[in-house]
Amino acid sequence: MAGHSKWANIKRREDAHAALRSRRAADVPCEGLERVHYEGYGPGGAAVVVECVTADRKRVSAEVRRAFLQHGGQLGADGSVSYLFYTVGLLTYPPGTDEEGLMQVALEAGAEDVVPSADTSVEVLADPQEFATVRAVLTHRGFTPATAEVTRRAATSLELSGEEGEAMVELLEALEGLEDVWEVYSNVEIADEVLARFGNKRLAELSEVPEMARDEESAVNNVVDGARYL
Repeated sequence: MAGHSKWANIKRREDAHAALRSRRAADVPCEGLERVHYEGYGPGGAAVVVECVTADRKRVSAEVRRAFLQHGGQLGADGSVSYLFYTVGLLTYPPGTDEEGLMQVALEAGAEDVVPSADTSVEVLADPQEFATVRAVLTHRGFTPATAEVTRRAATSLELSGEEGEAMVELLEALEGLEDVWEVYSNVEIADEVLARFGNKRLAELSEVPEMARDEESAVNNVVDGARYL
């Protein structure tokens, strides 16, 4: 959608979140850890699913609930929004990728769809059971993806702008910043002007912190590098 960007795409491109996820690396919880998930609503009624890996269910539950409440959202019951998402194999390619060539190889490999974005980046969607095969064929044919994962994707999206859009970005940032949060999914599309305003505010905040802290959070600059989002 012109003028709106999907949160999932921005999240994927932020080095800060990539580093955070790598620190939590482990597909299967270790001894003493368990997987838990929460569902809820953000500003404007946006759907949010939060996946966690934790050794303290009570603590993470309180943290997630607090994040929702502090940013205009609320937790829902199990199943309240998860039905709005489906599981899909997702491979992403940066701007400048040969879209026509990628599409031909991807469809031959068994991909379900090839989706170009406004910034000329490209997403390849595959059935989770065919994901490994599609990825292997694409890589063998010279189309190594920038990212490749089996993830959740919203069947429909909700556009937010203005104060609701900014509050939604703050909610998602707050949830992703929690130590035990593994993934955050949303069906929201945020207006590009909100993302630009939010990014500029972050940059202003960084200019006021010590140099060491600024270096640690420098990946925030990626928030404003173009239109991209779920």
